[in-house]
Amino acid sequence: MELGLVGLGKMGGNMRTRLRDAGHTVVGYDRNPDVSDADSLQAMVEQLPSPKVVWVMVPSGDPTRDTIKELEELLEKGDLVVDGGNSRWTDDQSNADLLSEKGIGFVDCGVSGGVWGLKNGYALMYGGSEDDVAKVQPAFDALKPEGEFGSVHAGPVGAGHFSKMVHNGIEYAVMQAYAEGWELLDKVDLVDNVTEVFRSWREGTVIRSWLLDLLVAALDEDPELSKISGYAADSGEGRWTVEAGIDNGVATPAITAALYARFVSQQDDSPAMKAVAAMRNQFGGHAVKTEAPPGGDKATG
Repeated sequence: MELGLVGLGKMGGNMRTRLRDAGHTVVGYDRNPDVSDADSLQAMVEQLPSPKVVWVMVPSGDPTRDTIKELEELLEKGDLVVDGGNSRWTDDQSNADLLSEKGIGFVDCGVSGGVWGLKNGYALMYGGSEDDVAKVQPAFDALKPEGEFGSVHAGPVGAGHFSKMVHNGIEYAVMQAYAEGWELLDKVDLVDNVTEVFRSWREGTVIRSWLLDLLVAALDEDPELSKISGYAADSGEGRWTVEAGIDNGVATPAITAALYARFVSQQDDSPAMKAVAAMRNQFGGHAVKTEAPPGGDKATG
């Protein structure tokens, strides 16, 4: 098939390559002219045969909404837009409604695979009508991993991004559990080689996973992770998962705790932990750490 691809960053660029390797024709557009196949969004659209399919891979929020609004002006009845970014699922119906005014179809697609997707394929979760999905199915088939799984028509518009949001929420919790386990093993002066313990878990255990494989790879490079700052950003989907749990009365304590742990990591000197330390000192006389005096060691008091 022939399709346009908007956004040729780490994910979009590799997706273009994988689609082309599968025999599809891709006209890519990016604000970076060094990687773009067209010098404007309009020029990209004009190169596509009708009915046109355009896949959007730009940051979520206003960049995606603005791109879809521009495409609404450029496309015609029977064309299709696929939002493959990490958009919030609540945006999907609004985007679909906007496009439907001109008879343009819309499919939302959660994409997982990161920088490894080019080689291993991308897990795809998509939402939309059967007819709209069919228009882009050849691209889904080319992008997905080999084998029976890795691609699913999750439901109507919004179902793809909602599924990907929950996927990322689960990812938060699993990563946090591995991280806490690593810290505990490393902290206690008992285990001779923490990296080898984690490596042994990669086979035959119920906690083996690709995330575990990736953690072992990181530990092989730096066993104490001394070159990495203890800061973890949150991309938004963890927050959205927790909010969806609240809205629907579904408890998500593990995901919520993992999200909050990231918030704490983003503070150089947590104000909340200052208050906790102060209260412990007040009720129990527990020592508190103060700033080290110039040229001296840190003191407690």
